[in-house]
Amino acid sequence: MVKVPIYTIKGIKTGEFTLPKDLFEVEPNLNLLAQAIHVYEERNHIGLRNTKTRSEVNRTTKKIYKQKGTGGARHGSRRANLYVGGGIIFGPRPIRRILNLSQALKNKAKAYAFSLKASGKEIIVSDGISKLSKTKEASEFIKKIGGQRVTFVLSEKARPANKFLRNLRAARSVFYKDINAYDIFVGGTLVMDTDIFQDKGIEKVTKINKTVKTQKKEVKK
Repeated sequence: MVKVPIYTIKGIKTGEFTLPKDLFEVEPNLNLLAQAIHVYEERNHIGLRNTKTRSEVNRTTKKIYKQKGTGGARHGSRRANLYVGGGIIFGPRPIRRILNLSQALKNKAKAYAFSLKASGKEIIVSDGISKLSKTKEASEFIKKIGGQRVTFVLSEKARPANKFLRNLRAARSVFYKDINAYDIFVGGTLVMDTDIFQDKGIEKVTKINKTVKTQKKEVKK
């Protein structure tokens, strides 16, 4: 059983909260987690850096001087790379590599990331995030829990409170339905809304983990 502290939005500790075992107490597969983080990092790079080749620069194509009889080297136009303003050889070109993970692997990587955070005691649960009415309240809450880098994991009920949380420099907010393994891994201390555990998203991931476990047992038999 993984137990984490539960706080009110005023920063008062009221007890402990037991996290779902199938999502927060899974033996991490570090290889899969590293693969998932690599995929999410790669998708953040838009890959649009570009340099112009000699066929793309806007310069004259007229031959500089005649081929023979000058004593100089043979040259074509000013678009050559050795001239100022000419094309670039072997410069960066636009590359868009789109890496993907299946939904089952995404959910498993999410469970592994959550389990690492839980084992490292970097998860707390907060009751009443949906009642936030000022950014100052969220700032004071962060000071009381002592978090340097905080990620608020919100339920759909807390959507109105997101406009107050996104003003914070020391914290970011993400809805549970949109969170991925990368957000969890680099998110610092996770402050999870209690309403999340009433949503279907938690149930969906735990079901996937259960089916994976049963499949492993059948293979062993």
